[in-house]
Amino acid sequence: MNRLPTPLPVVFTDLDGTLLDLHTYDPGPAREAVARLLEHGIPIVFCSSKTRAEQLAYRRQLGIRDPFIVENGAAIFLPRRYFTIPYKARPAAHGLEVIVLGRSATEIRRALRTIRKETGLSFRGYHEMTVEEVARLTGLPPEAARWAMTREYSETIVVDFDPTDWQRFNAALATHSLVCFAGGRFYTVVGLGTDKGRAVRKLAELYRQQYGAILTIGLGDSPNDVPMLRAVDRPFLVQRPDGSWESVNVPGLVPIPAPGPQGWQMAIEQLLAQLAV
Repeated sequence: MNRLPTPLPVVFTDLDGTLLDLHTYDPGPAREAVARLLEHGIPIVFCSSKTRAEQLAYRRQLGIRDPFIVENGAAIFLPRRYFTIPYKARPAAHGLEVIVLGRSATEIRRALRTIRKETGLSFRGYHEMTVEEVARLTGLPPEAARWAMTREYSETIVVDFDPTDWQRFNAALATHSLVCFAGGRFYTVVGLGTDKGRAVRKLAELYRQQYGAILTIGLGDSPNDVPMLRAVDRPFLVQRPDGSWESVNVPGLVPIPAPGPQGWQMAIEQLLAQLAV
């Protein structure tokens, strides 16, 4: 591994539709860019609506050993002894520690059941579906679908709302201190005040305390990535599969003219060229 660049770049990345293809969930051409970042000792922090179980699988697949942010910023998982500075976290499985920023999935599901009764709106949560249903809906193999269902701090919901239904649903969520984020394909409900940006700022501060000056980079593709992109020094937005970009308001945003993993690779190549590493 080469000497660490100064300031240390830290890459925060969404997964579905960004590092991973939106439909195949494969990193494809981004693998090469991941390898280059790892070669230079540049941390790669997943920041996704995906669960701990899902992200652990992709970390193993890509050889990444850095912290990761799950369920739209609801929790930060860190390998034990990753940082030597003092910080507050609690032990978790798989040699990890966790900093919890959101509400538990149990609380969120209880509130959603109440909202369904109060409003009469029709929606389903992953916990109310079978593995086979989630696999069919997402295109994931059964094992990966099971990982997607192991939500600890959020709930993914399947809806078919018109604008009026969304207005009623969001108002009901607010009364229960919840909020819904739209991802690449699905919707995730989390506790109010939970978002990717808050988690990114929290983790970036730990990196700053450990290494001094850092340069934060963010890569995303959808509306739920906006808080993350606003929280970093260099935000990149990859294209959607249809060649468009999400309409988002992020100062200094750099649009990348390619979708998913191809766009991710282009953004990282552009970054590494600028850093001259």
